Amino acid sequence: MHGFPRTDVGGVSVSRMVIGTNWFLGFSHCTPAKDAFLKVRFDSSKKVADILEVFFRAGVNAIIGSFERDYFAVPGKLSDAVRDAEDRTGVPGVIISTPSFTITPETPVRGFDMDEVRRLLDEETRIGTKIVMPHTCTTDAMVDRCTREVRQMAPVCREIRERGMVPGLSTHLPECVIYADESGLDVESYIVIYNAAGFLMPLEVDWTARIISEAKKPVLTIKPLAAGQLRPLQGLTFVWNTIRDRDMVSVGTLSPGEAEELIEISLRILGKSETIPKLQATRSKAAVLAASS
Repeated sequence: MHGFPRTDVGGVSVSRMVIGTNWFLGFSHCTPAKDAFLKVRFDSSKKVADILEVFFRAGVNAIIGSFERDYFAVPGKLSDAVRDAEDRTGVPGVIISTPSFTITPETPVRGFDMDEVRRLLDEETRIGTKIVMPHTCTTDAMVDRCTREVRQMAPVCREIRERGMVPGLSTHLPECVIYADESGLDVESYIVIYNAAGFLMPLEVDWTARIISEAKKPVLTIKPLAAGQLRPLQGLTFVWNTIRDRDMVSVGTLSPGEAEELIEISLRILGKSETIPKLQATRSKAAVLAASS
């Protein structure tokens, strides 16, 4: 395994590049047709493992996603793919899971159904999850702007700790990071949307940048390429150069070749290399190539 830069999340060594899984699961953030394409593209755990193998061999062995439930027709697709990639490479995966818990009108006051929470966390333990960061659909429903707190999350964090896993929060609301820090909530990391286009971000990019820079714990930034709307060199150059050395970037890919490209581009950016990554060759570039040759 090569040495991609790493950080520490609550005592767990995590590669600073983290493998995203939305496209593996069929979430394109684009159109229903693209969702359908992704489901066909990744119709087996082997196809996912082919990509994970590239990442794992480069030292990018942290993977984030929803492991506790099967959203589509391939049972255990993500967890099976991780095991396959581990067997191929001899590199252990670091699973960062984003489970969701049932929300009702009474949850903010009475709390979560702790029997459900325990059952789902026991499943995370079985899978081998290292870090548990409740999904934004759970976390953000508990964010209270009046009291500046994330309600009812402390008991969930305790249950995560009791099972030997590290608690964190996945949020689409940057203020969630501030409230959790202010209240001393027992979490070790935050997931925050961050990209140069402002895609899916509720606050301006500069405001979000400041919140990330002032967070008390490492931040895992997601959607750096705005779900494919930013080219890799553009999106990754911005994010890698505006986060701290302890923060992380999650990326999604469609093929092993794309994984190789994103790793190479990221290492060049982090290493301050002046060399431009390999470029596409098209007929429209012929005049430029002739002039520079």
